[in-house]
Amino acid sequence: MTMQEMVDQLNKWAHEYYVLDNPSVEDREYDALYDKLKRLEEQTGEVLFDSPTRRVGGEPLKSFNRHEHISRLYSLDKAVTFEELDAFFTRIKKVVPNPEYTAEYKFDGLTMCLTYEGGRFVRASTRGNGVVGEDVTAQCLTIKSFPLSIDYKGTLEVKGEAVIRLSVLAKYNETAAEPLKNARNAAAGAIRNLDPAVTATRKPEIMFYDINYMSEGMPATQQECYDFLHKNGFKVFKDPVLCRNEDEVKDAINSIELSRREIDVLTDGAVVKLNNVPARDVIGFTDKFPRWAVAYKFEAEESVTTVKEVRWQVGRTGKLTPLAELEPMELAGVTVRRATLNNYGDIIRKDVKVGSKVLIRRSNEVIPEILGAVEHVQGSADVEKPDKCPVCGTTLYETGANLFCPNRMCKMRVTGRVQHFCSKDAMDIEGVSEMTAGVFYDKLHLRECSQLYALTADMLYSLEGFKDKKTDNILGAIAKSKDCDLSRFIYALGIEGVGKVAAADLAAAFGSLKSLMSADRDSLIAMDNIGEITADGIIKWFSLPENIAEVEALLSAGVVPVQKQKQVKSNIFAGQSVVLTGTLPTCKRSQAQKIIEENGGVCQSSVTSKTTLVLAGEEAGSKLDKAKKLGIKIIDEAEFKSMLGIE
Repeated sequence: MTMQEMVDQLNKWAHEYYVLDNPSVEDREYDALYDKLKRLEEQTGEVLFDSPTRRVGGEPLKSFNRHEHISRLYSLDKAVTFEELDAFFTRIKKVVPNPEYTAEYKFDGLTMCLTYEGGRFVRASTRGNGVVGEDVTAQCLTIKSFPLSIDYKGTLEVKGEAVIRLSVLAKYNETAAEPLKNARNAAAGAIRNLDPAVTATRKPEIMFYDINYMSEGMPATQQECYDFLHKNGFKVFKDPVLCRNEDEVKDAINSIELSRREIDVLTDGAVVKLNNVPARDVIGFTDKFPRWAVAYKFEAEESVTTVKEVRWQVGRTGKLTPLAELEPMELAGVTVRRATLNNYGDIIRKDVKVGSKVLIRRSNEVIPEILGAVEHVQGSADVEKPDKCPVCGTTLYETGANLFCPNRMCKMRVTGRVQHFCSKDAMDIEGVSEMTAGVFYDKLHLRECSQLYALTADMLYSLEGFKDKKTDNILGAIAKSKDCDLSRFIYALGIEGVGKVAAADLAAAFGSLKSLMSADRDSLIAMDNIGEITADGIIKWFSLPENIAEVEALLSAGVVPVQKQKQVKSNIFAGQSVVLTGTLPTCKRSQAQKIIEENGGVCQSSVTSKTTLVLAGEEAGSKLDKAKKLGIKIIDEAEFKSMLGIE
């Protein structure tokens, strides 16, 4: 046999074993041919791209590289009752008449995205924040449930869930020095371990369920997506159930909930998707979720334990949040020691007392939730409403349902601000945790984020645990952060209600920090994703002298926030705010959007008073209707191409 024939035969046997669960040869026959191939590779010095010998744990990595996905990976909105599911159906039917849906298992693991180019596997990454994830290629090369080469020759991103089978986890724990408590954390820990050899020992798999991006030939339905995955050798747990109406969806969900208790993979719900893929573009996305899919979450695990005490935490905005310390208990494979409460009103409403037994629910939250008291005992004591800050002793004030510490220099407020400012999605100053910020507060008297830029090596060397490498890394990250994107800087300021998406929208809309600082309420509210409360919060933040002084101090320290401009090929769409709706006959909407932006235009997600042009395709829905009512110019694909000089 030639080397290529050996590789093809071994990959065929591996596909039968790891993907189809239907091996055609004994392990010893596979091992004999594998060893023969390995000897031949050592003799010739040649290793083919898709050789199974590449699937071994390599050297440990020093850190993960960041990887930007071709197409954003969205998370899913949730429904926990059939009434909430009915609301999802109603939204779909406003746009798509007589829709068909699919229902499939929702695995509880780590979302993965694999990239292929020219038929070859090139990269594996975690979902991350949906836009940027961690490159875990070395770890995933130890997994045998996906192909290294496929028939499709375009650029492809496929989505899957890294899981560890329950039986595999149980067997691993029999001999593990440190047993793993649950399959979800075990899978995430296996993939996100810097040593690929550790990944290999835990034997994770990837269950594939969707196509995130295809350069050409996107399937027309969710069923066809699964057909593509099967054809190209990806491991699929079970095909989705096709549902022709809402009742069939609910029947499928009930069936999945019953069967999930008998399967060897951890699941926590069912995913319902609109089957028609082109129609999904018409329905679109929110900032966080696709509007055409929803995760129906099964009932969370609940248990009863005792409240030992309630502590009050102070956040960077000064808001106090009660945290209940609990008698430790096992719930959903995790030892639970604390649970959240929203505010003092929440404590009263749920009748929570120190010493009482309470009902705890844990679903996917990192910290579980207290649902309410189930039993008071002799000695149960009311939780006292504080009037002084538990950290600095300042008299609190009350706004709505929440208590606030007004002292800007309160240690927890300062450390919270500094930690947020340095976080990955803000100024990305690695190494400055909340604990480190606390040390800076105590030992270096750091009270504002701008003071980070005045730190010196001698100042850091004076602190316990700060050696050459740690000091150099922090000072290097601080220096690097001076040249930053405007959106990151806006997010780093910590304005109430301004998350990453809103910060990016504000940066794009105003173009400079100066323009944002002088923005009026009407211009803020006119934006798609800025409501009245957030607009008022932005205006108030920039009206406070201490905030203005801090911004000026940051700029004086050399921080230069700049809105990066997209490269413009022409001014054909200059001054145009364009909304795309419907299915274009020969051009993908994502491609059309890119063309518009490359030629000077701005694309909006919905029709507003600022919209100047609508590009409408087939089956355009409510956006087209609204554009007609507002008298906005509407063009089709033919006119769009004509404007570009394309025949």
